[in-house]
Amino acid sequence: MTQALPKVLPVNELKNTANIMKTCQESPVPIVITRNGYGEAVMMSIALFEELFAKVQAAALINEGIEEIEKGAKGMDGDEFFNRMNKKYGK
Repeated sequence: MTQALPKVLPVNELKNTANIMKTCQESPVPIVITRNGYGEAVMMSIALFEELFAKVQAAALINEGIEEIEKGAKGMDGDEFFNRMNKKYGK
């Protein structure tokens, strides 16, 4: 699975706010705003931000779990986990 590269726009194109907002809503990737050819900021739709933020949070939780196992925490298989959750929280 390949990820599309971010779009790049020079800062002077931010004057047309209606067009920029439309571009943010339609873009499946962040938009990098440049000044003098260097990246200065990133713009994206709220939906894309929430999707990316959820992925970052999930990755952090996975890494935390891996670290706990590496430090000796006992793991459990999926069936055992879901049985415990069903008993604790119901279906």
